[in-house]
Amino acid sequence: MTAHAYGTDVLIVGAGPTGLSLGIDLARRGVEALVVERGPGLSPGSRGKGLQPRTLEVFEDLGVLDAILEAGGSYPVGMIWQDGQQAGEHQMFDPAEDGEEGSPYTGPWMVPQWRTQEILFTRLAELGGKVAFDREVVGLDQDADGVTVRFASGTAVRARYAVAADGGRSAVRRALGTGMTGETVDPNPMLVADVRITGLGRDYLHIFPQRGEDGGFLVIWPLAGTEDFQLAARFPDGSDPDLSLAGVRKVVAERTHIAPEDVTEVLWSSDFRPRAALADRFRDGRVFLAGDAAHVHSPAGGQGLNTSVQDAYNLGWKLGAVLRGEAPAALLDTYEEERRPNAAHMLDLSTGVHRGEVRRGEATRQLGIGYRESSLTVETRATVTGVRAGDRAPDGTVGGVRLFDAFRGPHWTLLGDASGVPEPVRVVRGPAPESYGPGLFLVRPDGYVGWAGESEAGLAEYLAGVGCG
Repeated sequence: MTAHAYGTDVLIVGAGPTGLSLGIDLARRGVEALVVERGPGLSPGSRGKGLQPRTLEVFEDLGVLDAILEAGGSYPVGMIWQDGQQAGEHQMFDPAEDGEEGSPYTGPWMVPQWRTQEILFTRLAELGGKVAFDREVVGLDQDADGVTVRFASGTAVRARYAVAADGGRSAVRRALGTGMTGETVDPNPMLVADVRITGLGRDYLHIFPQRGEDGGFLVIWPLAGTEDFQLAARFPDGSDPDLSLAGVRKVVAERTHIAPEDVTEVLWSSDFRPRAALADRFRDGRVFLAGDAAHVHSPAGGQGLNTSVQDAYNLGWKLGAVLRGEAPAALLDTYEEERRPNAAHMLDLSTGVHRGEVRRGEATRQLGIGYRESSLTVETRATVTGVRAGDRAPDGTVGGVRLFDAFRGPHWTLLGDASGVPEPVRVVRGPAPESYGPGLFLVRPDGYVGWAGESEAGLAEYLAGVGCG
């Protein structure tokens, strides 16, 4: 594909998990994309360390799962400490049964965000994708044919489409004038830091309930795949947490039995006020908002990064189909239609977990997310006993073929016996697994059932409408 007068077909602003995932998805579709990042390199910090089962499924499709699994580990059981003594265990996550909801992944997997970004960056480079650092966005203009994004250096890039994946303080969103509506989830500031601590075991998540008048708790997580810990501490409203080594040592000394000198290093630290906010729209002309630029979550439910990666997964195949001339530009309207209600739901969930109203369990694993109400969803069966159109397509085996293996790649997949299916669609012949129920199932490139029917009636028309006719 040639960009002609354009610097690139898609300009992705932000080299976090959202932007890198989108870059990978576009690169494997042969779409020319450039990821730009305001900083000199990938951002530091463990930040969003919890990868939910649905995101692991996405990462399997994008070709990074093996590296992700090697880099991380499962979440440890919580150990509650009182006055220097172990006072009891705490299960942070409700357990899932093996194979629940047709997924090989049953619980969250811990990988520090900085490591997830390195893995995605490496995969993007393998596919020929590009990231340009030290590119701070200061403005943009768009017209009917494209978007021009301007940088602080005085340079600019012209693209057919642009995607804001540049975080909660998105420069692109501000340049568009797009508002965010939200609320403060907790007025109390939080300190989060990656630290080195000697003499603290790594078999447990260490929980130190609030002690004293400041009402602040402290939690220390062993970061899987590293020698580091993530420390999170809550402070009274109006406080200004000290992010230095001395400040971290002080709060550790006040709230735990750990000697302050045992905190030997602060590798990264940040403070924030947990909030929940949703962009008023996810699209403005040829510019799309994704990830934290579109929705900001409390970290308590482990939903922010995961919802963000799935924004990219939803948008990637649609941009690819339109840019290759396989689908009408109207397909891009379905990005906001599908993702904004989903993000709103996940924001409510994250807030509920933060406030102790919702357990971390089936809902937070994100396997039940779907698009039943989408205009891309067509269900033609009179009786449905299993998976409906719009639902995530579960894993399973048909005729010795693992379904997730068949789905992997940038194509559509038809599950069932049918004739006259166009070449770009991969066909897995044979009855669907029992979890699906009877019928034919057309699975989208992002792993959701787009069309389902008792026979082939209407299938050709649907395929033609999404650019596969």
